[in-house]
Amino acid sequence: MVSAQTVPSKNLIDIISEELKSNESVFQQPTWADYVKLGVSRENAPEQKKDWWYTRVASILRKIYLNGPIGVVHLKKSYGGRKNRGNKPEKFAPGSGAVVRLAIHQLEKAGYVTTKNNSGRIITPVGRSFVDKMAMKAKEDIPELAKY
Repeated sequence: MVSAQTVPSKNLIDIISEELKSNESVFQQPTWADYVKLGVSRENAPEQKKDWWYTRVASILRKIYLNGPIGVVHLKKSYGGRKNRGNKPEKFAPGSGAVVRLAIHQLEKAGYVTTKNNSGRIITPVGRSFVDKMAMKAKEDIPELAKY
C-alpha cells in the first residue's frame, strides 16, 4: 500500500498543495502573506513561489501525518534556521509561529487534523485518507515507484 512514507516528499507536497488550492472555501492565503517573513532567521519574504502558503500547509499536513501527535513548538523548530548575527556566531532561530498556527487552524477547519489531549495535533481518519489518496496520485506520476 502506498503512503506518505513511500513517496518522495517534494512530489507529495506539490500534489497536496494543488489540491488544497482548489478548495478555496477553507484554505485561503492570508492578506499578510505577501509581506511576512517565515522566521527571524530569514531576511525577506518568500519570493520563489507566489503560492507558498499552500505549499507550507501541505508540508505541515505531511509532518503531522508522519510525526503526530506534534505541537506548534516542534513545527516551529522544524521550519527554523540559522540566524545571521553579524560578527557573532550564528545561532538557531525557530520559524514563524503565526504561519504554523493559522495553517493548523485551516487544517482543523477542513477536518484533516484534530487535537489530542493537550499533547499535540494528530491527523484524523479523513486527513489520513486524503494524504493516502494524494500519495497514490504521486506514485502514478513516478514510474520508478511502480513496484510499490
